[in-house]
Amino acid sequence: MSEMRLREALSLGLTEALDNDERVVLLGEDIGKYQGSYAVTRGFFEKYGEDRIKDTPISEAGIVGCGIGSAMIGLRPIVEIMTINFLLMAIDQVVNHAAKLRYMSNGQISVPLVIRTVTGGGAQLAATHSQSFEGWLASVPGLKVVVPSDPYDALGLLRTSIEDNDPVIFAEHALLYGVNGEVPEEYYSIPFGQAAVKRSGTDVTLVGYSKMVHECLEAAKKFETMGVSAEVIDLRTLRPLDTNTVFESVKKTNRIIIVEECWQTGGFSGELVSKVQEECFDYLDGPVGRVSGLDVPAPYNGTLEAATIPDSDKIIDAVRRLYGI
Repeated sequence: MSEMRLREALSLGLTEALDNDERVVLLGEDIGKYQGSYAVTRGFFEKYGEDRIKDTPISEAGIVGCGIGSAMIGLRPIVEIMTINFLLMAIDQVVNHAAKLRYMSNGQISVPLVIRTVTGGGAQLAATHSQSFEGWLASVPGLKVVVPSDPYDALGLLRTSIEDNDPVIFAEHALLYGVNGEVPEEYYSIPFGQAAVKRSGTDVTLVGYSKMVHECLEAAKKFETMGVSAEVIDLRTLRPLDTNTVFESVKKTNRIIIVEECWQTGGFSGELVSKVQEECFDYLDGPVGRVSGLDVPAPYNGTLEAATIPDSDKIIDAVRRLYGI
């Protein structure tokens, strides 16, 4: 096992892809000479050259459109969009083209495109740069949505994404690039639609993805000192979604809290709440709980922004309020 940061795991996955398949190309703003806004592509321009590491104009519609077109003619592009907020500028390309071309061509056209982008708040980037749209995108048939929480998952899921023949949204949380973790030296990959039990427990199930997994784990550690055993599940991918792992946990613990950084109104957590309610009603000892971001634009002020984002204490408060434990 090797210890590495999440950004290093991503860099390793991209390096492997570029080395092993000449069809792989990278496109994005500042990924070349500037070496990437989050330093994931550091050194790539010098190693692979401008034919494979493409610095693009500031036009997200153009970047994604170029990625779709190049994928359609046989390349395997990996597009970097500096923040998921900027995907709004390319939403027609993503939703009406990338996601639908295989279906509308009766399988004659595939779009093996990976869109790497940065999601989440907490970095004091204010209202238009701190949103979490991965749940929106997961509602679109034809897209796969990946949300890693640690270096192991980031590398394994990136490998699977690059090998997939359909478009993948690979959403990396802005505050997780420096997270350390163990990564096997031998090759591995992680299938889509396979959630991970990050911590076993018997009293309550905490479900999250991306940075919220870390808040769930912190809450579980605090619960341990109170004599409460919390199980933590990392969804890993939102589409496809592994509900079976969640259902089996609920049948064991009889209580569940779903944690999501996005706004509660219209949030992806509501979809999972309904599935648990439909499939596990007879096993529940109380209502399905949610801890979500506040329904407000992200403040710039750091103290105010922190108040809008779920954390371990808010998770504990929700469990006590709903279940009295």
